Amino acid sequence: MPGEFQADIEAIRREARQHIERGPITDAYGADRERVIDVLNQVLATELVCVLRYKRHYYLASGINAGPVAAEFLQHANDEQGHADQVATRITQLQGAPDFDPESLTKRSHAQYDTKTALLDMVREDLVAERIAIGSYQEIVRWLGNDDPTTRSLIESILAVEEEHADDLVNILQNLQ
Repeated sequence: MPGEFQADIEAIRREARQHIERGPITDAYGADRERVIDVLNQVLATELVCVLRYKRHYYLASGINAGPVAAEFLQHANDEQGHADQVATRITQLQGAPDFDPESLTKRSHAQYDTKTALLDMVREDLVAERIAIGSYQEIVRWLGNDDPTTRSLIESILAVEEEHADDLVNILQNLQ
């Protein structure tokens, strides 16, 4: 067994009472909170741009194979909206402000907005965007390490869904070609 768990419970109790205005942020929080909020606002922008891109693709999908693909676009848009909501909640838990400013949304987003209209091109662009999200979210998980396990866990859960989306899109792409 790796060593016995030891914590100075009295010190934890004192700190909890001393800084109640910090909410969930304790002295044990090891990350640069402001930098984490900034990175989370980039993730928020990425998720919102993906919502918009998937919604556009949902409404524009046409052709003989469009029905099931459009349904997948809509499901992905809904998933991405859920991610955005989770990230915005985490930002506020860290006593930050979620940045929904449309003027800077695409500048902060890791993924790009897409204006393609051909179904195959839409699927390809969505797959590229998912791969971008996967790569950047993996980097965020590594960067956070053990300094902010709650945010790391959130990003890991979003990452798992992004990987599912990429897998869905690869399968669609193979069936369309």
